[in-house]
Amino acid sequence: MDANETSRIIAAVGGDAAFARLLGLKASQQRINNWKRRGIPADVVVANYELIQRLRAEYTQESN
Repeated sequence: MDANETSRIIAAVGGDAAFARLLGLKASQQRINNWKRRGIPADVVVANYELIQRLRAEYTQESN
């Protein structure tokens, strides 16, 4: 998942902390913030595939 798409999704769900809570991660906000530059790691995408795909469809459609 690319960085631009990741940034839009994280912002749309309420920011770094809200995104971590949504995924059930005990990750630091800095880790989530890094994803905005690097994209969501593949292992996180795979572990949360259905949720990520739903967010992707919902929030990237709005910007197109």
